[in-house]
This record gives sequence, C-alpha cells and structure tokens, in this order.
Amino acid sequence: MKQKFRSSCHCGSIELEVHLPNGLENLRRCNCSICSRKNAVVASVKLENLKIVKGSEVITEYTFNTHTAKHYFCSICGIYTHHQRRSKPDEYGFNIACLEGIKIEDYNDT
Repeated sequence: MKQKFRSSCHCGSIELEVHLPNGLENLRRCNCSICSRKNAVVASVKLENLKIVKGSEVITEYTFNTHTAKHYFCSICGIYTHHQRRSKPDEYGFNIACLEGIKIEDYNDT
C-alpha cells in the first residue's frame, strides 16, 4: 500500500504531504461544535507525518473554547485541511476528503 499521500484544498493553494505508514487510522466524525458542523471524516497522524508542501501563507488558523486545538483551513477557498488535536496535541487530524485518490462517499458511514 502507498504510504505517502498528497492532500490539497479545493483551489489547490494548499498542498500537504501525509505519511501514512499504517494507512488511514482512527477514522471518525468528531462531535465537537465545529467538527459536527463541517461534517468532515478525519484520520490522525503524528505531527511529523504531515508536512505543508505549498501554501503556508494562505493557511488560516481558528481556535475556540480552550484554544488548544488549532483548526487550519484555506483562506481562499475555505476548505478545512487539518487540525492539531486538543486531546492528542502530538497529532494532527486531517480531512480525508482532501487526500488524492480518496472517494469520500466510501466513508460516509464513519
């Protein structure tokens, strides 16, 4: 199985490289107030396994409540790409719909 994936926002201004040595892990739909509204299916990786390849200057950060979790999205197209987790700050959660080659409809029951 392929271990490195390209991830991007809708307009292509942000590109991430996600290293998934064990494939997609810990798939979930978070039920916090922001994640339940964006309805994204997320997986997790250690911080060192997600790298911003392009577009760091257009990434916007949003925090709320305890301001521990950091949610990142494209300031141009508005797509949520990833976040640094509150419950596990040594991990990123990332929007699997942004991964190249992933069909999000295959994960709708997650």
